[in-house]
Amino acid sequence: MPRLWNETIESHRQTVREAILDATAELVSEHGLLSVTMSQIAEKTGIGRATLYKYFPDVEAILFAWHERQIAGHLQQLAELRDQDGAPGERLQAVLEAYARIARDRFSHDHAGLELAAMLHKGAHVAQAEQHVHHLFKELLTEVAEAGGVRDDVDSHELATYCLHALGAARSLHSESAVRRLVTVTIAGLRPPQ
Repeated sequence: MPRLWNETIESHRQTVREAILDATAELVSEHGLLSVTMSQIAEKTGIGRATLYKYFPDVEAILFAWHERQIAGHLQQLAELRDQDGAPGERLQAVLEAYARIARDRFSHDHAGLELAAMLHKGAHVAQAEQHVHHLFKELLTEVAEAGGVRDDVDSHELATYCLHALGAARSLHSESAVRRLVTVTIAGLRPPQ
């Protein structure tokens, strides 16, 4: 087949896949995790059930694919903040704030959101993403330490672990101002001792 034809087919498949993920997330948000069926997803996406089954075997597989897409977007956002121009300390603060917001927002505080989070966060992709974030934090903390902006009496690996765990508390916060305060307290723990 000509290359253009293959690219067109692949583009179409990707568009259909994205539509399936979006429709499923919307249905789960509206009706709850246990109420969504493959028939509903196919109807909302505007495709036949047979076509849907060519992409995914069940609702759970769709939700895991949706979650992997969400995680990839979050990792990209954090990497872009890390790589932007500016002083290392400013970039660190931007990354920590973004991570705390992500941690807060990924856990909807209603029953359906908590149910969905419990199901999705058992996958290996979550552990891999956390390792990626840990590495990103560690690299940035090393850079900030070289500029004298964070304590040097604690290894950057340990400081990255501290940041991950401290900012994980954002999951239970209900306001943007609480998230900012948590980041402020976390950064205070990173500063060199007086």
